[in-house]
This record gives sequence, structure tokens and C-alpha cells, in this order.
Amino acid sequence: MAQRHPSAIKRHRQSLKRRVRNQAVRTHVRKVLRSLREVIDNKEVDAAEKELRTVMRTLDKAVSKGVIHRNSASRRVARLSTQVAALKAS
Repeated sequence: MAQRHPSAIKRHRQSLKRRVRNQAVRTHVRKVLRSLREVIDNKEVDAAEKELRTVMRTLDKAVSKGVIHRNSASRRVARLSTQVAALKAS
């Protein structure tokens, strides 16, 4: 039977903690993105600008925790900003 090294046990414990945290952060990001898309679909300009700031803050936090890649977050912010700007223009 293989031995269980303390370092492997600790690594596994850490990975379980990170998995739970990453899952929670990802879920929150999806929820915030969904709410922004709904506001954009309803053509509410003021609410869209406010919600965009919330999305940007949430994505930045996810990047700082290592949940999503910074380029991915930047791409999402750019695309959503374009949609909000188009909403303001119309």
C-alpha cells in the first residue's frame, strides 16, 4: 500500500478549499453578468452603467483571486462596455 505523505495530504486539503472558493466566485460572476445582460436587453441606460461598474469590480476580484485569466476578464469588460455605449448612443 502506498504511503500518504503529509505534503500530499496538505495539497489535497488546499485544493478542496480553493475549489469551493473558485466555484463560488464563478457563480457570482455569472449572476452579475446575467443581470447586466437583462438590463441591456430592457434598454435601461442608467441601470446599465451602474451594473457595468459592478461587473468590472467583480471581474477584477475574480482575476486577483486567480479564478479567471486577466485577458478573459478584459475581453468581457470590453465587449460589455461596447454594448452599454451602443445603448447610450441609441
